[in-house]
Amino acid sequence: MAKAKPDLRVASDRLNTPTDLDPADTKKIAEGLTVLLSDLFALYIKTKNFHWHVSGPNFRDYHLLLDEQSEQIFGIIDAVGERARKIGGTTLRSLGQAEGLKRVADNNADYVSPLDMLKELRDDNKNLTANMRELHGVTDEAGDCSTTSLLEEWIDQSEERTWFLFESTRDGTQGGH
Repeated sequence: MAKAKPDLRVASDRLNTPTDLDPADTKKIAEGLTVLLSDLFALYIKTKNFHWHVSGPNFRDYHLLLDEQSEQIFGIIDAVGERARKIGGTTLRSLGQAEGLKRVADNNADYVSPLDMLKELRDDNKNLTANMRELHGVTDEAGDCSTTSLLEEWIDQSEERTWFLFESTRDGTQGGH
């Protein structure tokens, strides 16, 4: 089922920040940023959930890795919301709205093995990367070089998280050296 698209332009001009971008492009980009913001909130909470609940012999390494990754994700959140506003759109107003837009599935299981945690986050970050690449195409086509540039940095960060999680899920027989 398709997710509802938020109305990101308001009737009043009070929130419609001036921009030289085409209004239709601004709307598409703000919608994309709002969905991305929803995904980032969901991924942040899931990463913290696993950070808090990881256990086992690799506890310290996994606990620290997930803390670093959650901090990196959290560090992107404000910039995404502010970017939507800078181009004349609006963005998330509630957790309920984010819930309706996010593409990152929750994991409310009482117990998840550490390996399954890392694999799930690896896949979530990989999907986030693909979704950001798609939005990158929209922003690039619209001539929104600032959002395009930011997305390139965030894609790189997401690829690094995916890589670290991938390497952490390999067993000793899969290594190169």
